[in-house]
Amino acid sequence: MQKTKFLFLSFLAIIFIFPLVDCGKKTLNEENYANILVTKVVDGDTVELADKHRVRLIGIDTPECWFGPKLERDARRTGKSHQTIMAMGKRAKDAARDLAGGKRVRLEFDIEKKDKYDRILAYVFLPNGRMMNAELLKMGYAKVYIFSPNVKYAKEFRKLEKEAKSKGKGFWR
Repeated sequence: MQKTKFLFLSFLAIIFIFPLVDCGKKTLNEENYANILVTKVVDGDTVELADKHRVRLIGIDTPECWFGPKLERDARRTGKSHQTIMAMGKRAKDAARDLAGGKRVRLEFDIEKKDKYDRILAYVFLPNGRMMNAELLKMGYAKVYIFSPNVKYAKEFRKLEKEAKSKGKGFWR
């Protein structure tokens, strides 16, 4: 009887008390990311934050900076050499570093907050209030890459890419 009572009380403790315990894990919400430092620009569409989380910019894609499966796919798809794509990737990374490197940013989330690589998915707002994702499109260093359900700014992003193309900006020269 004692053992049954102990098991029952343990079960209740797990159900009612454990969820109240803070395991020290930061909740993924916009409040926690309203003013956070970008410590590293990984590539044109990915940055690392002071809390060591990586953020993949929603709605855009930039060329790769190093060898890997995506570089291979991009080379086959575009007919460009690995070196050409990697040079473009370096320019996109440099543009991203100029925009956000060492600066405090604010993240805005859409429907899905993480990708299959456990990166945070976000729109990154710079200290001047501009959105980094949109700025890279305007500069012509990114192309639109909409992946449902994160489509909040899809229409605006398509417009920005079209304008960059028509003005011959960045990679669209």
